[in-house]
Amino acid sequence: MLNIILTDTTAWNDLLPLSYTRPIALLRTGILTIAEKWQKISGADVSYLTQSHLKNKFPACLADDSIVVDGSILPNKHLLVELQNLPTDTSLIHNNQWIASRLSRSLTEEFPSCTGHLAQKESVAAVLRIETLADIIRLHGTQMKLDFDLLTLGRTSEKLSETNRIIGPPNNIFVEKGAKVECATFNTEAGPIYIGEDAEVMEGSIIRGPFGMGAHAVVKMGAKIYPNVSIGPHCKLGGEAGNSILYAYSNKGHDGYLGDSYIGEWCNLGADTNTSNLKNNYAEVKLWNYPKGRFAPTGLQFCGLIMGDHSKAGINTMFNTGTVVGVSCNIFGDGYPRNFIPSFSWGGAGGLSTFALDKATEACNAMMSRRGLQLTEADKQIFGHIYECDKAWRK
Repeated sequence: MLNIILTDTTAWNDLLPLSYTRPIALLRTGILTIAEKWQKISGADVSYLTQSHLKNKFPACLADDSIVVDGSILPNKHLLVELQNLPTDTSLIHNNQWIASRLSRSLTEEFPSCTGHLAQKESVAAVLRIETLADIIRLHGTQMKLDFDLLTLGRTSEKLSETNRIIGPPNNIFVEKGAKVECATFNTEAGPIYIGEDAEVMEGSIIRGPFGMGAHAVVKMGAKIYPNVSIGPHCKLGGEAGNSILYAYSNKGHDGYLGDSYIGEWCNLGADTNTSNLKNNYAEVKLWNYPKGRFAPTGLQFCGLIMGDHSKAGINTMFNTGTVVGVSCNIFGDGYPRNFIPSFSWGGAGGLSTFALDKATEACNAMMSRRGLQLTEADKQIFGHIYECDKAWRK
């Protein structure tokens, strides 16, 4: 069996604040994370070469024969074949960009300094990378359909209750074991619908594919879900949503609109929280870019909210087009808060102060305890690192 190690690249910096708490390969686009796609398509074990503050939580697993791959790359079968046939101590290159290296254990321990001395082979496979926040949103819809095939190929869906209505091809909906789905309407004409194990779609929900929900996720009563929505394991989604991702354990349980957005892990959007995803003048959306220290063009006309892990928004919060919220923020109050809110911020349009690290940790544990979980020591170390990194932006 292949041993695949997914490594961070300089793109990790451009994917902040989502990457603050995870390697690039654990970002979700489509139904699955990049790492899950590699696992499904290859059948291999995967581990990570990542930032120093993340290594305790996400260690690399070394072997006598390992393939180290750019963790921002979305896998495909042609690329996998090239990697399987790659000789030991050789790098795979595409358009002068490094893709992967097949390494012995000793050279894996020297990575990345060893790559300059390796033989090279040119890839002819198509290569797609997630290198910016905009890439996640731009490629999300296509990845939804590809992930549906990865998850369902050769398998048989559980039977859907006759209380539901399906518009479009019925084989475009797949229901995992233990899922509860009653009195909902599904439209599969534009794309497939995947319902994870022990998930629940409550009555009155209207869902247009592509759509995916992970294990134990819940779609609340009367939800209106437009194409290209993906909610991870243990998420709750209500109200109206389109072209958006909720990572895992995050909640948008009530009315309000979420569009063209990415919500990290353990986030909560209070009742009637709304995101704007289109500027009134239809201009290109700019997003905060950490390495540049300024707002940068995205090439997107539609882009809503990017929210880092463990952040919360109180009831009736309004987010302007292209807002970036860091890790462990607590946002509340009337009016539009600023378009960039640094990690560990407390407040809203009326002004921001620092959300003290001990209080933020306490709030995270309070939310996680409802699911029988707590922050680990590794998580607390990651929090401390992020708290210091974003201190310069909290003014």
